[in-house]
Amino acid sequence: MALDDLDSAAIARALEREGVSLELEVLATCTSTNSVLLERAAEPRALLLIADEQRAGRGRRGRQWLTQRGAALTFSLRWQFRAPAQALRGLSLAAGVALARALRELGARAVGLKWPNDLLVAGSNAKLGGILVETHATAGGTAAIIGVGLNYRTVPALEDSLMRRIAALEELLEPLPRRDMLAARLAAELVRALRAFETGGLAAFSEEWESLHAFRGQYLSVSTDDGLTLAGTAEGIAADGALLLRTGSGVHSIYSGSVVPARTA
Repeated sequence: MALDDLDSAAIARALEREGVSLELEVLATCTSTNSVLLERAAEPRALLLIADEQRAGRGRRGRQWLTQRGAALTFSLRWQFRAPAQALRGLSLAAGVALARALRELGARAVGLKWPNDLLVAGSNAKLGGILVETHATAGGTAAIIGVGLNYRTVPALEDSLMRRIAALEELLEPLPRRDMLAARLAAELVRALRAFETGGLAAFSEEWESLHAFRGQYLSVSTDDGLTLAGTAEGIAADGALLLRTGSGVHSIYSGSVVPARTA
């Protein structure tokens, strides 16, 4: 079987070895794994949905997530929380810690995090993947859909299209794990993180997130969703997951926006 194949039976066995019990579905193609699970958000059981190809993958702020068949690992995990959605602030940061932890344990030691939901390669700051968390109120609390997209193989044409450097796991891991085994490993670590988040919130992940922050202490430019642009030094994250940015007027808490390194002169 090729590295690019997704074997549902093998994934199920790997999850069992990890001690994780999940309902599992593997699709050849879909619009986006998050969209499919949002339509089924009222179902109570935890479900892992993996797609070989997404025709309409989505990122934060409505951005399109572009992939080629077999060149990416895309999956979503539906998880039921008893808490309301507002209590889940910082969930994408906890998910990022889980994914970075698993990848670094596999040998990708250069993986870092960019607030609020990207995985980068430290040094080059090339994007390796992203996380999209969406929530839906249910009778029992909140269904969280945690979507993950990782670049598995290098696609030069995609870099040309986006006009920026993109990292891929094949550059970081030798040997490169099969996509299905990688999916099982990442999903198992994500499940453990969600359980820890349920009991300890973001506080259980803050220190590790800080250690993985690719832009820690750097001078950044932040474009907020309400149209402001702020420049300052990254001072870490607040207890509720906000990015703390020190500017000339003090420390600002940023809850949503786009972050890039900024020139100091």
